[in-house]
Amino acid sequence: MNYEKLRIAEAHFLQSYPGGFADPELTQVAKRHKMDRMIEFASEAMAKTEFEKPNAFLENMVKLVSRSSMVSLFEKPKFRDAIADMNSDERQMLTEGYRKLFHGGQATGFREVVDILSRHKVAKWSLVTIPLVYYKPQKEVFVKPTTAKNIINKLELDLVYKPQPTWEFYKGYRAAILEMKKRVDPSLAPNNAAMTGFLMMTL
Repeated sequence: MNYEKLRIAEAHFLQSYPGGFADPELTQVAKRHKMDRMIEFASEAMAKTEFEKPNAFLENMVKLVSRSSMVSLFEKPKFRDAIADMNSDERQMLTEGYRKLFHGGQATGFREVVDILSRHKVAKWSLVTIPLVYYKPQKEVFVKPTTAKNIINKLELDLVYKPQPTWEFYKGYRAAILEMKKRVDPSLAPNNAAMTGFLMMTL
């Protein structure tokens, strides 16, 4: 990782926004993302008790994706339609995959979610990772393809991006973002989505 480039990016960002994400200009942008509201919804929708009824759980997943400002308008209806097209066995398997993803056996859960979504051609990085970053905003990361590729290239990370989501890449990318987060001013990373947002804006 090129820490000097990270330091330069941090300096440029703080020069433009001295208060980091608390800067008045950026607080207006933050309001549009409604992070607090989305985090609250995710904490309720993905509580351990919610996985007992796959249909209700997946309905909440569709709501979360459709309300997210970080998922493209193009992907939202595709995800909704894919869930609607799934049979009961697929719904059960997908819900079980999500349960592991959020509450134990994360690597297995990640692969199971990607497997089911792949069958319906919606295994996209943004769709797989958006619920993670809302559920655990300080521990998980949102993978936006263009941003991820820029971060890898500009900061010289030892990672190879591929369009098909894999646990191995996610684990490595998350570790890199968390390491960077420790090295920048806390005002640049009130949560991990903001951290990658800062990198997107400066790189």
